[in-house]
Amino acid sequence: MADHQTMVAEPEVAKPEVDRRTKPKAKKQPRYSVVLWDDTDHSYEYVVLMMKSLFRHPIETGFQIAKEVDNSGKAICLTTTLEHAELKRDQIHAFGKDELIARCKGSMSATIEPVRE
Repeated sequence: MADHQTMVAEPEVAKPEVDRRTKPKAKKQPRYSVVLWDDTDHSYEYVVLMMKSLFRHPIETGFQIAKEVDNSGKAICLTTTLEHAELKRDQIHAFGKDELIARCKGSMSATIEPVRE
């Protein structure tokens, strides 16, 4: 009796085609805006310096935000995640008083608002 081994081919299983160009979409975090509120106790120079220091905005952007706060009563400084918006709001509140205006007692006011998408 001969020792025969029979080779059985593996069955071919159809694999679903995967489009490697598309990635699964990650769930986007809700966005929040940091809103700076106007008052009469802070100068344009203060706002420009704060925007440069806290947000790394160029001087021109800081000036535009200062102008918008003055004209509209408020301006959006940044739109980001909730945690980052809370941090930036707190940094605005901790920025200190405007040394150029004698009656100034402290920092400007800021809030965070959800972005409607």
